[in-house]
Amino acid sequence: MGGIDPLIGREKELERAIQVLCRRRKNNPLLVGESGVGKTAIAEGLAWRIVQGDVPEVMADCTIYSLDIGSLLAGTKYRGDFEKRFKALLKQLEQDTNSILFIDEIHTIIGAGAASGGQVDAANLIKPLLSSGKIRVIGSTTYQEFSNIFEKDRALARRFQKIDITEPSVEETVQIINGLKPKYEAHHDVRYTAKAVRAAVELAVKYINDRHLPDKAIDVIDEAGARARLMPVSKRKKTVNVADIESVVARIARIPEKSVSQSDRDTLKNLGDRLKMLVFGQDNAIEALTEAIKMSRAGLGHEHKPVAHSCSPGQLA
Repeated sequence: MGGIDPLIGREKELERAIQVLCRRRKNNPLLVGESGVGKTAIAEGLAWRIVQGDVPEVMADCTIYSLDIGSLLAGTKYRGDFEKRFKALLKQLEQDTNSILFIDEIHTIIGAGAASGGQVDAANLIKPLLSSGKIRVIGSTTYQEFSNIFEKDRALARRFQKIDITEPSVEETVQIINGLKPKYEAHHDVRYTAKAVRAAVELAVKYINDRHLPDKAIDVIDEAGARARLMPVSKRKKTVNVADIESVVARIARIPEKSVSQSDRDTLKNLGDRLKMLVFGQDNAIEALTEAIKMSRAGLGHEHKPVAHSCSPGQLA
């Protein structure tokens, strides 16, 4: 279990997954969420807890297997080769009542192994066993693949119980990273300060917009440790601080490092005066705009909503 990190948080989602797995029929949880929110981590965390004995008694003897569709497809030259392999796998799982099959990116089983123009694929082979409860499967996929691919196969989708995996909050992500921190400290031979951990989360939310928590914050922590480890011995530091995190985020987001390290409070303090020096005769408009920005930064609005919708009508110069 050395390659699997423990699951931090996500108690409600894990509890629901265990409840679904203990059902008599249709006992197959489907973890659906955006990329990077920790769907695979929940399945791996369940395996970790089974090994540690931190699960209900009914799950204590279970074993979780991860399915690699590519390995099943590799070397299948003739029609029927894939079906033979997949049926042998299903038969083995059916005989072992304590086995649980985890299929990451489960939408890939739709069409997997199907011959040209044929209807027999991995999804159709597994459907009868899913509805009867003879085997238990944990699947994971994104919202996009769920709606575009998986949900269109109604017979397959209704055999799974959908569990939404939402993006954790900043505080939850800080808790997750603090739980994982010893592993990264041991790997990179460094120490992360508490302020560095919080800065990694907050700056990732602010500047890295194409990914989701906790994945993007963990990437920042990991890369900051790698950066410190690659420094020459004479310059190598044993502690990763806020400045190191700011430098890493600036490189990932491709923005000037000064922009990352500059405090919002200092910028907003003189924002109105600076704008008035650049735009003349529009004091009322500038004051309204800066007021909206300051109100948003004060935490009185939703963090994922726009700061303001401003419209500046007037004649062309």
